[in-house]
Amino acid sequence: MIYKRSSALFQEAKRYIPGGVNSPVRAFKAVGGTPIFVKEAKGAYLFDEDGNRLIDYIASWGPMILGHAHDPVVSAVTERARKGTSFGMPTEIETDLAKLAVEMVPNIDKIRFVNSGTEACMSAVRLARGYSGKEKIIKFAGCYHGHADAFLIQAGSGAVTFGSPSSPGVTQGTAKDTLLARYNDLENVADLMKANAGEIAAVIIEPVAGNMGCIPPKPEFIEGIRELCSQQNILLIFDEVMTGFRLARGGAQEYLGIAADILCFGKVIGGGLPVGAFAAREEIMDQLAPDGPVYQAGTLSGNPLAMSAGLAMLTELDNNPKIFDSLEKKTAYLHKGISEVLENLEIPHQINREGSMISVHFTETPVVDFQTAMAGNNETFKRYFHGMLRQGIYLPPSAFESYFLNDALSYEDLDATIAALGKIAPDLK
Repeated sequence: MIYKRSSALFQEAKRYIPGGVNSPVRAFKAVGGTPIFVKEAKGAYLFDEDGNRLIDYIASWGPMILGHAHDPVVSAVTERARKGTSFGMPTEIETDLAKLAVEMVPNIDKIRFVNSGTEACMSAVRLARGYSGKEKIIKFAGCYHGHADAFLIQAGSGAVTFGSPSSPGVTQGTAKDTLLARYNDLENVADLMKANAGEIAAVIIEPVAGNMGCIPPKPEFIEGIRELCSQQNILLIFDEVMTGFRLARGGAQEYLGIAADILCFGKVIGGGLPVGAFAAREEIMDQLAPDGPVYQAGTLSGNPLAMSAGLAMLTELDNNPKIFDSLEKKTAYLHKGISEVLENLEIPHQINREGSMISVHFTETPVVDFQTAMAGNNETFKRYFHGMLRQGIYLPPSAFESYFLNDALSYEDLDATIAALGKIAPDLK
């Protein structure tokens, strides 16, 4: 495939935008080469500025569950835009979407809309601190909750110490309140809680990790965290920016059978438009301004275009829960096909899958946390990514990102993807 125009556009973008992109993973730093500039998309396909058609496995990093430019979503946004795009005042559609979300998701009474997943997670932590009167939080290495200061933390000097900043601009004072735990390691979480007894406001976790590749939680791990939090009066926050309304109608809580205290949403709840939300029981949410003392605000929160797109998306998912079964079956089919190709050539690999999330890791070691994800052969992944791209398959340009399937993908698309891997797999040995 030729990417002449994408290359020229990238060079121009770098003159005006840091790194030429508005989110770092788009820059292809992890895989090398020039990022692809998209011109348009429809259903399961991306069409780039050079006229290439690509089968899409990122779905805008999750929200395009029903495919790109899905007609009911496009119609809803178009109709709403004719009436005005932003008011800074309440609209009925905010309540309509809030009511539907509360009906679909277990264990929540109220929801507040914001503008991104980062804002949702940041606000959820502030709410947890305000409600509990405690300051520290536990997060997990490899889980990403946006770029708020409290989340950009790396490991400290010991297993039960506070972390240290992982980005310039994050202060040591912020870092001291974030404790870093290992995913799928309940004993490590218990040690952190013991060493910081009475000081922890919340545990925030991706219930199915998607930012170190797809890593499902061990049942005893996620159940154990819920039990520990309940025992020690610590709020459990599920970051469902990826999993919410994707794994099941009620998200990861329904899918895993685990009740969280606060939930964070993004992506899907806006039908692909910029939006986020956080939700909880009434007693917790009533701590928010204007009812309570915990301040949070946003001029564009509840933007009518995003609310219209989200309402159209969630309505379709609510009315047709078979979509989740369809997605899961397609993901299992892809899993089987990829595995057969790689096993036939004896290429070391691990495939992790949960619902319609999946990732391929080039390693012999099971991938259960950030450390084991890091053990994968990144050079093999680079060849895999670019080889598949040449065959017209667009995968996440990083070994540490989940694929997200959309229901517009046909079995012919899946077969084409598996066949493409068959063509390039000998180069991965």
